[in-house]
Amino acid sequence: MSERVELTEDEWRQRLTPEQYEVLRNKGTERAFTGAYWDAKDEGVYRCAACGQALFTSATKYDSGTGWPSFWDPIEPGAVQYEEDRSHGMRRIEAVCGRCGSHLGHIFDDGPAPTGQRYCMNSIALELDAADTGEGA
Repeated sequence: MSERVELTEDEWRQRLTPEQYEVLRNKGTERAFTGAYWDAKDEGVYRCAACGQALFTSATKYDSGTGWPSFWDPIEPGAVQYEEDRSHGMRRIEAVCGRCGSHLGHIFDDGPAPTGQRYCMNSIALELDAADTGEGA
């Protein structure tokens, strides 16, 4: 994993689009079935849209039927970190980028084998790097 990225909120605003800022820094959520990657089948590595950290490979992506890109495992330990989320009257596990702390989505225990996890991510929080196969991870 790369060196930690820490920017001021003004620097994040300059780096990200308003839509990316809302999701990545304000913990927003894009509407289901609207993001670029919810039904993408392209191979490659999905990176954090805020800092470029490798997060998931297409080999762990699957169609969860939820309308958001879903993965059953991160690319490596520490790439994704976890925080308790008690917003909206629920208790969930939030997924954040291990490098910059940006909000990616949430994790649920209804995913496929071998992990049983569903990493339900916002497309706008990701960038697909089709040139990287993730085989070095």
